[in-house]
Amino acid sequence: MPHVKVKGLTVEMPVYELSSRSMKLRLLGSLAGSRISSNQGGVTVVKALQDINFECEDGDRVGLIGSNGSGKSTLLRVLAGIYEPSVGQVQVDGKAVALLEMGLGMDDSLTGYQNIKLRGMLLGMSPDEVAEKTAEIAEFTSLGDYLHLPIRAYSSGMRIRLAFAISTAVEAELLLLDEVIGVGDAAFLEKANARLRDFQERASIVFIASHSGEVISDMCNKVMWLEGGQLRFMGDVAQGLKAYSDSLTH
Repeated sequence: MPHVKVKGLTVEMPVYELSSRSMKLRLLGSLAGSRISSNQGGVTVVKALQDINFECEDGDRVGLIGSNGSGKSTLLRVLAGIYEPSVGQVQVDGKAVALLEMGLGMDDSLTGYQNIKLRGMLLGMSPDEVAEKTAEIAEFTSLGDYLHLPIRAYSSGMRIRLAFAISTAVEAELLLLDEVIGVGDAAFLEKANARLRDFQERASIVFIASHSGEVISDMCNKVMWLEGGQLRFMGDVAQGLKAYSDSLTH
Protein backbone atom coordinates (compact mmCIF):
# COMPACT_ATOMS: atom_id res chain seq x y z
CA MET A 1 0.00 0.00 0.00
CA PRO A 2 1.50 3.41 -1.00
CA HIS A 3 2.57 5.37 2.06
CA VAL A 4 4.76 8.38 2.90
CA LYS A 5 6.26 9.05 6.33
CA VAL A 6 8.62 11.95 7.05
CA LYS A 7 10.19 12.32 10.48
CA GLY A 8 12.53 15.09 11.65
CA LEU A 9 13.46 16.07 8.08
CA THR A 10 16.08 18.78 7.77
CA VAL A 11 17.78 19.68 4.49
CA GLU A 12 20.87 21.90 4.48
CA MET A 13 22.18 23.45 1.26
CA PRO A 14 25.91 24.35 1.34
CA VAL A 15 26.95 27.81 0.13
CA TYR A 16 30.70 27.53 -0.49
CA GLU A 17 31.07 31.12 -1.70
CA LEU A 18 30.55 32.52 1.82
CA SER A 19 33.12 32.19 4.57
CA SER A 20 31.70 31.31 7.98
CA ARG A 21 33.47 34.41 9.36
CA SER A 22 32.38 36.88 6.69
CA MET A 23 30.45 40.06 7.43
CA LYS A 24 28.03 39.21 4.60
CA LEU A 25 27.19 35.90 6.30
CA ARG A 26 26.49 37.61 9.62
CA LEU A 27 24.25 40.14 7.87
CA LEU A 28 22.37 37.47 5.93
CA GLY A 29 22.00 35.41 9.08
CA SER A 30 20.39 38.33 10.92
CA LEU A 31 17.98 38.93 8.03
CA ALA A 32 17.03 35.27 7.52
CA GLY A 33 16.67 34.29 11.15
CA SER A 34 18.12 30.86 11.88
CA ARG A 35 18.11 29.52 8.30
CA ILE A 36 21.72 30.50 7.50
CA SER A 37 24.48 29.08 9.67
CA SER A 38 27.69 27.02 9.55
CA ASN A 39 27.93 23.24 9.81
CA GLN A 40 30.53 21.35 11.85
CA GLY A 41 33.01 21.58 8.98
CA GLY A 42 32.74 25.37 8.88
CA VAL A 43 30.80 25.40 5.60
CA THR A 44 28.00 27.96 5.31
CA VAL A 45 24.62 26.25 4.90
CA VAL A 46 21.04 27.35 4.29
CA LYS A 47 18.41 25.24 6.06
CA ALA A 48 15.94 24.76 3.24
CA LEU A 49 13.77 22.52 5.47
CA GLN A 50 13.80 22.31 9.27
CA ASP A 51 12.41 19.44 11.36
CA ILE A 52 9.50 18.48 9.07
CA ASN A 53 7.13 15.73 10.27
CA PHE A 54 4.08 14.32 8.49
CA GLU A 55 2.48 11.12 7.19
CA CYS A 56 0.30 10.45 4.12
CA GLU A 57 -1.82 7.46 3.13
CA ASP A 58 -3.50 6.12 0.01
CA GLY A 59 -6.03 8.66 -1.31
CA ASP A 60 -4.30 11.77 0.04
CA ARG A 61 -4.08 14.76 -2.29
CA VAL A 62 -1.77 17.27 -0.60
CA GLY A 63 -1.46 20.89 -1.71
CA LEU A 64 1.83 22.61 -0.82
CA ILE A 65 1.48 26.33 -0.17
CA GLY A 66 3.85 29.06 1.00
CA SER A 67 5.83 32.01 -0.30
CA ASN A 68 8.73 31.69 -2.75
CA GLY A 69 11.68 30.06 -0.99
CA SER A 70 9.50 28.46 1.68
CA GLY A 71 10.73 24.93 0.90
CA LYS A 72 7.96 23.53 -1.31
CA SER A 73 10.17 22.54 -4.25
CA THR A 74 12.86 21.22 -1.91
CA LEU A 75 10.35 18.93 -0.21
CA LEU A 76 9.15 17.60 -3.57
CA ARG A 77 12.75 16.86 -4.58
CA VAL A 78 13.37 15.01 -1.32
CA LEU A 79 10.27 12.87 -1.87
CA ALA A 80 11.44 12.20 -5.44
CA GLY A 81 14.84 11.04 -4.18
CA ILE A 82 16.70 13.90 -5.86
CA TYR A 83 17.85 15.46 -2.56
CA GLU A 84 19.03 13.51 0.47
CA PRO A 85 18.00 14.54 3.99
CA SER A 86 20.74 16.14 6.07
CA VAL A 87 18.92 14.94 9.19
CA GLY A 88 15.82 12.81 9.68
CA GLN A 89 14.06 9.99 7.87
CA VAL A 90 11.98 9.83 4.70
CA GLN A 91 10.05 6.64 3.94
CA VAL A 92 8.33 6.43 0.55
CA ASP A 93 6.50 3.20 -0.23
CA GLY A 94 5.39 3.11 -3.87
CA LYS A 95 6.65 4.20 -7.28
CA ALA A 96 7.16 7.99 -7.39
CA VAL A 97 6.95 10.06 -10.56
CA ALA A 98 7.99 13.71 -10.39
CA LEU A 99 6.86 16.36 -12.87
CA LEU A 100 9.39 18.91 -11.65
CA GLU A 101 11.98 19.52 -14.35
CA MET A 102 10.18 18.43 -17.49
CA GLY A 103 13.21 18.18 -19.75
CA LEU A 104 15.42 16.28 -17.33
CA GLY A 105 17.07 13.28 -18.98
CA MET A 106 16.33 14.31 -22.57
CA ASP A 107 19.15 14.36 -25.13
CA ASP A 108 19.27 17.14 -27.75
CA SER A 109 21.13 14.94 -30.23
CA LEU A 110 18.44 12.21 -30.22
CA THR A 111 15.13 12.22 -32.08
CA GLY A 112 11.77 12.63 -30.43
CA TYR A 113 11.14 8.89 -30.70
CA GLN A 114 14.54 8.07 -29.23
CA ASN A 115 13.88 10.46 -26.35
CA ILE A 116 10.56 8.73 -25.67
CA LYS A 117 12.52 5.54 -25.09
CA LEU A 118 15.31 7.24 -23.11
CA ARG A 119 13.16 9.33 -20.78
CA GLY A 120 10.57 6.58 -20.42
CA MET A 121 13.20 4.17 -19.15
CA LEU A 122 14.69 6.84 -16.86
CA LEU A 123 11.21 7.20 -15.35
CA GLY A 124 11.13 3.48 -14.62
CA MET A 125 9.28 2.07 -17.64
CA SER A 126 10.45 -1.25 -19.05
CA PRO A 127 11.43 -1.50 -22.74
CA ASP A 128 8.16 -3.36 -23.38
CA GLU A 129 6.14 -0.62 -21.65
CA VAL A 130 7.89 2.05 -23.70
CA ALA A 131 7.18 0.16 -26.93
CA GLU A 132 3.55 -0.33 -25.93
CA LYS A 133 2.99 3.37 -25.15
CA THR A 134 5.09 5.03 -27.85
CA ALA A 135 2.24 5.40 -30.36
CA GLU A 136 -0.08 6.90 -27.75
CA ILE A 137 2.61 9.32 -26.56
CA ALA A 138 3.38 10.36 -30.14
CA GLU A 139 -0.29 10.96 -30.94
CA PHE A 140 -0.81 13.07 -27.83
CA THR A 141 2.12 15.39 -28.65
CA SER A 142 0.69 16.23 -32.11
CA LEU A 143 4.31 16.67 -33.25
CA GLY A 144 3.96 14.41 -36.29
CA ASP A 145 7.09 14.10 -38.41
CA TYR A 146 9.06 16.27 -35.97
CA LEU A 147 9.39 13.15 -33.81
CA HIS A 148 11.86 11.82 -36.41
CA LEU A 149 14.12 14.87 -35.92
CA PRO A 150 16.67 15.59 -33.16
CA ILE A 151 14.95 17.61 -30.45
CA ARG A 152 17.56 20.39 -30.76
CA ALA A 153 15.38 21.46 -33.72
CA TYR A 154 12.32 21.82 -31.45
CA SER A 155 10.94 25.00 -29.98
CA SER A 156 10.72 25.16 -26.17
CA GLY A 157 6.98 24.52 -26.37
CA MET A 158 7.49 21.41 -28.51
CA ARG A 159 10.05 20.04 -26.04
CA ILE A 160 7.68 20.57 -23.12
CA ARG A 161 4.87 18.82 -25.01
CA LEU A 162 7.08 15.79 -25.58
CA ALA A 163 8.39 15.66 -22.01
CA PHE A 164 4.88 16.12 -20.59
CA ALA A 165 3.44 13.33 -22.76
CA ILE A 166 6.19 10.90 -21.72
CA SER A 167 6.00 11.74 -18.01
CA THR A 168 2.22 11.34 -17.85
CA ALA A 169 2.35 7.96 -19.61
CA VAL A 170 4.07 6.38 -16.59
CA GLU A 171 2.00 4.54 -13.99
CA ALA A 172 2.67 6.35 -10.70
CA GLU A 173 1.68 5.51 -7.13
CA LEU A 174 3.13 8.76 -5.79
CA LEU A 175 2.78 11.82 -8.05
CA LEU A 176 4.82 14.98 -7.38
CA LEU A 177 3.86 18.18 -9.21
CA ASP A 178 5.53 21.59 -9.04
CA GLU A 179 2.85 24.04 -10.22
CA VAL A 180 0.36 23.33 -13.00
CA ILE A 181 2.25 23.15 -16.27
CA GLY A 182 1.45 25.37 -19.24
CA VAL A 183 2.25 23.46 -22.43
CA GLY A 184 1.37 25.48 -25.48
CA ASP A 185 -1.73 26.91 -27.13
CA ALA A 186 -5.21 26.94 -25.58
CA ALA A 187 -6.42 23.82 -27.39
CA PHE A 188 -3.40 21.77 -26.35
CA LEU A 189 -3.50 23.16 -22.81
CA GLU A 190 -7.08 21.96 -22.41
CA LYS A 191 -6.07 18.50 -23.61
CA ALA A 192 -3.03 18.52 -21.31
CA ASN A 193 -5.10 19.49 -18.27
CA ALA A 194 -7.52 16.62 -18.94
CA ARG A 195 -4.60 14.21 -19.23
CA LEU A 196 -3.06 15.57 -16.04
CA ARG A 197 -6.32 15.15 -14.13
CA ASP A 198 -6.58 11.54 -15.31
CA PHE A 199 -2.94 10.99 -14.30
CA GLN A 200 -3.67 12.30 -10.81
CA GLU A 201 -6.74 10.11 -10.42
CA ARG A 202 -4.68 7.00 -11.21
CA ALA A 203 -2.06 7.86 -8.56
CA SER A 204 -2.55 6.80 -4.95
CA ILE A 205 -0.92 9.85 -3.33
CA VAL A 206 -0.43 13.28 -4.93
CA PHE A 207 1.63 16.28 -3.82
CA ILE A 208 1.15 19.51 -5.78
CA ALA A 209 2.90 22.81 -5.10
CA SER A 210 0.92 25.80 -6.28
CA HIS A 211 0.37 29.50 -5.61
CA SER A 212 -3.25 29.12 -6.73
CA GLY A 213 -5.78 28.62 -3.95
CA GLU A 214 -8.31 27.62 -6.60
CA VAL A 215 -6.09 24.79 -7.85
CA ILE A 216 -5.43 23.59 -4.29
CA SER A 217 -9.15 23.68 -3.38
CA ASP A 218 -10.11 21.86 -6.56
CA MET A 219 -7.48 19.12 -6.50
CA CYS A 220 -6.58 18.48 -2.83
CA ASN A 221 -8.09 17.08 0.36
CA LYS A 222 -5.22 18.30 2.56
CA VAL A 223 -2.97 21.32 2.60
CA MET A 224 0.58 21.71 3.87
CA TRP A 225 1.78 25.27 4.55
CA LEU A 226 5.56 25.74 4.58
CA GLU A 227 7.20 28.99 5.57
CA GLY A 228 10.89 29.64 6.13
CA GLY A 229 11.56 25.94 5.71
CA GLN A 230 9.23 25.05 8.57
CA LEU A 231 5.86 23.30 8.58
CA ARG A 232 3.28 25.83 9.75
CA PHE A 233 0.07 23.87 9.06
CA MET A 234 -1.02 20.42 7.86
CA GLY A 235 -4.68 19.52 7.54
CA ASP A 236 -8.00 20.88 6.24
CA VAL A 237 -7.69 22.73 2.94
CA ALA A 238 -10.00 25.66 3.76
CA GLN A 239 -8.43 26.22 7.18
CA GLY A 240 -4.90 26.05 5.81
CA LEU A 241 -5.59 28.46 2.94
CA LYS A 242 -7.23 30.91 5.35
CA ALA A 243 -4.33 30.74 7.79
CA TYR A 244 -1.86 31.38 4.96
CA SER A 245 -3.96 34.22 3.53
CA ASP A 246 -4.27 35.83 6.96
CA SER A 247 -0.49 35.69 7.40
CA LEU A 248 -0.02 37.75 4.22
CA THR A 249 -2.09 40.62 5.61
CA HIS A 250 -0.26 40.91 8.93
